[in-house]
Amino acid sequence: MTPVHSVPAAPMIDGFGRRIEYLRISVTDRCDLRCRYCMAEKMSFLPRNEVLTLEEIAIIADRFIARGVRKIRLSGGEPLVRRDFGDLVRRIGRHLDDGTLWELTLTTNGTRLARHADDLAAAGVGRINVSIDSLDPETYAFVTRGGRLDTVLEGIRAASAAGIRVKINMVALKGLNDRDYLPMLRWCAGEGHDLTLIETMPLGEVEEDRTDRYLPLSEAVRQIEAAHPLTPSRYSSGGPARYYEAAGLPGIRLGLITPLSDNFCAGCNRMRLTCEGKIFMCLGHEDHVDLKTAYRTGGIAAVDAALDRALIAKPLAHDFAIGPDRVTGVTRRHMSVTGG
Repeated sequence: MTPVHSVPAAPMIDGFGRRIEYLRISVTDRCDLRCRYCMAEKMSFLPRNEVLTLEEIAIIADRFIARGVRKIRLSGGEPLVRRDFGDLVRRIGRHLDDGTLWELTLTTNGTRLARHADDLAAAGVGRINVSIDSLDPETYAFVTRGGRLDTVLEGIRAASAAGIRVKINMVALKGLNDRDYLPMLRWCAGEGHDLTLIETMPLGEVEEDRTDRYLPLSEAVRQIEAAHPLTPSRYSSGGPARYYEAAGLPGIRLGLITPLSDNFCAGCNRMRLTCEGKIFMCLGHEDHVDLKTAYRTGGIAAVDAALDRALIAKPLAHDFAIGPDRVTGVTRRHMSVTGG
């Protein structure tokens, strides 16, 4: 097959003039937790032969970088359960040295972070997102179906000690953690971590009624602003969050991701590569192109042609909506397949 870097590269600009500079890669659909808003309790995972090899992920990532992607986030499932994941991080991280990649980040549930933090830092990962939906051990265990909060907190401490900046991701869940937003923000301030609150999204069947659990972030903001008025921040991580400074809590930022109550689609600069090699141009649509088949049958030229088709097909916005008694825009695939 033709080497990746010998093929001329064209920048990726979609049909609405948006330049694609951000790629999220799911390296596995498997996870060691079963968060209620993300997975069913009993999951059927992809056969291993349907999942991209780490070498294929690295080659496809190389091509995205050659075509203008400047930020890559690795996710899952839980990426740290993938065997030899560190090899992939080091392979992609080499692009940080020559400046063709500006940032390599990771989203993790934190359960295995303590043993991997030093290696991630050495490979160039300077920032990670860790998912914690409550600081109450019992609530955390309920939401994750058995997770141990102390293990995750140990991992966060290890990451911080290794020089990795940590941001906490917290999904707003009515009736489960809707009294926890202010305590979480204050804890993050004390630890030096930014916090992002996220509205739950209708991805896959999860055995829970999302209309019961959905909470618009305006409710969380009201709780926080009663104690700490918020001011919009100019900071941007390159992702979908809008950031704010909280009065009395200097040095950290509060991010809000509101796909349902106030979508952020107009400035979307992202694509998602699933662990089975499909590119989804939008989290809220089923349309995709198959890069795994393209690469295995036609090499880099076929990958480029598939990416060009993806750019043309990228929609202006998603179709997610949650009403008083129904959910629309539900996708068949789980978030763990697409990548967080």
